[in-house]
Amino acid sequence: MSRTTGSTSSAHATGPATSPATGPAADPARAVDTDVIVVGAGPTGLLLAGDLAASGHSVTLVERRSGETSNLTRALVVHARTLEQLDARGLAEELIAVGHPVDRLRLFGHATLDPTRLPTRFPFVLVTPQFQVERLLEARARKAGVVFRHGAKVTALRQDAEGAEVDLDEGASGVSTLRGRYLVGTDGVHSTIREALGLPFPGKSVIRSIVLADVRLSDPPASPFAVAATDRAFALAAPFGDGWYRVMGWSRDRQLPDGEPVELDEVKDFTRRALGTDFGMHDPRWMSRFHSDERQAPSYRVGRAFLAGDAAHVHSPAGGQGMNTGLQDAANLSWKLSMVLQGRSPESLLDTYETERHPVGKQVLRSSGAIIRLAIMTAPGSALLRTLTAGAVNRIRPLGRRAMRTISGLSFAYATPDGAHPLAGKRAPDLALASGRLYEALREGRFVLVTPRGSIRAREEDPRVVHAEYARGGKHTLLIRPDGHIAWAADGEPTAAALRQALTAWTGPETTA
Repeated sequence: MSRTTGSTSSAHATGPATSPATGPAADPARAVDTDVIVVGAGPTGLLLAGDLAASGHSVTLVERRSGETSNLTRALVVHARTLEQLDARGLAEELIAVGHPVDRLRLFGHATLDPTRLPTRFPFVLVTPQFQVERLLEARARKAGVVFRHGAKVTALRQDAEGAEVDLDEGASGVSTLRGRYLVGTDGVHSTIREALGLPFPGKSVIRSIVLADVRLSDPPASPFAVAATDRAFALAAPFGDGWYRVMGWSRDRQLPDGEPVELDEVKDFTRRALGTDFGMHDPRWMSRFHSDERQAPSYRVGRAFLAGDAAHVHSPAGGQGMNTGLQDAANLSWKLSMVLQGRSPESLLDTYETERHPVGKQVLRSSGAIIRLAIMTAPGSALLRTLTAGAVNRIRPLGRRAMRTISGLSFAYATPDGAHPLAGKRAPDLALASGRLYEALREGRFVLVTPRGSIRAREEDPRVVHAEYARGGKHTLLIRPDGHIAWAADGEPTAAALRQALTAWTGPETTA
């Protein structure tokens, strides 16, 4: 099985952590305070913590911010694969209700992708600010029992063979130590956890002096997601839904350091250059300048500590893939941690988080980087190259569909061992089942076993899985992971021995508590 075949490198060793990367070893005699410590209450950390708590594990989420979730966030787009993950948690419809589904995604120049033909229940791009995603996930995490420690800064990290612990500076409340069986750093591009683990973050800045502004518009765009680019500038404008608009853009003629203040006239200028109008923008409540990096940690795991989201990888903003990739990291890691904590799976299952998600992070770096480089390149003939590329994307339907499937996250599949069924590792579509839909069945947080109609074994009780039959026509037996990827498959109805072996390999022995 793919989940147990990876070798464990020295970076993943689970013995006492005595290297400079992790500091002195923790005290194994110290009592565990929580099953999992999650550091960073952005979307990735909130989804991960909520998943684990919903599965019955104790989770403490540490966040250095003291107040409520900020609405001054950069991400604006939720793609189809992320909506499927939210659907598997009963959250998709609530998020869609506060967002704006759009049926076109403009990349650069006149290159436009069409999501309406995506093979998913969500054939659109949802425009909604990151803080809406965070509010939804935070409410779920609190309801599931996650303990929040706001205003707590990690100052030290230690590990041993049984757990990981952090020292927390909580201001007026003093300094405390928190110990968990595992720890996950979801604390962003400037990750304290990544630094404490001694992991480098190689890469470079791909574009500088990107400007963000929240403004009012006297003459809003007809489309809820206006975006365009020229040789000299690009801009996008998207609504928050409360009368405010997020405007993001860049001008080749105004390349300033991050700390330089932003004036409203600058925002109007690059918006007019790219979109032909500034929409009568006025009354800015917030403006900021930043640069975009392309970086990826070489490892996502060191002992009992993991990295996810921007702590593990950062990308250019092209295609809006950053937040989505982090949320899918969390969906991959959460069920694996749960299986190991329950004693149903060996520790080696956790190595597959990196072997599956690191290549995805690398691919997102490449695809988003290619888009932004093509948009801003100035070499001779670059304008013609943009025109030709845009024409190819728009005219050659298979090329456009492939690009949209990649950006949406639907095309990602995980590697499997030689001899595995061709469906293994692939994303499972939202199959019609006799009892409803697949992603409704996944809401129990367990593996789902889907069998052809009339299968005897589909009616056998097994607490390790949710049993379901196809509503009609299905010919394969599928064992589907909690993250919606196919763990194991067989043509038709497998033998009892083959099914028993697959269930034991992926979900543990039937007698496991």
